[in-house]
Amino acid sequence: MSNLRMSRINKQLQRELALIFESRVKKSSVKSIIITGVECSKDLERAKVYFTALEARKRPGILKDLNEIKGAVRGMLGQTIRLRRVPELEFVIDTSEDYGAKIDAILDSLGFSSNYRDGSGGEEVDE
Repeated sequence: MSNLRMSRINKQLQRELALIFESRVKKSSVKSIIITGVECSKDLERAKVYFTALEARKRPGILKDLNEIKGAVRGMLGQTIRLRRVPELEFVIDTSEDYGAKIDAILDSLGFSSNYRDGSGGEEVDE
């Protein structure tokens, strides 16, 4: 299967899952999650669904709740998506935001300013 097709399938799964959690799932704890990405296997057997929540301490509890309802979510997904096979869902906490914040803190402790990181170079030029 081509990379372009896999990318489209992953984006479509991400979009549909976000809509399902927003409007069709009744568990209040999972309504606030943000689906950050989906990686589907080439044979469409499995899909890793990366998610985050605004409160980091609630993520493990949300993961537990997601694992309890993943069969129902897969069924809802099967009603909305046009694939020959609806993949098994595996929910994974996305820690990339935490990792980025940790790197920012390290850069700050080394004395790099935020202007340098955002591409402005951190230097002032008098004209």
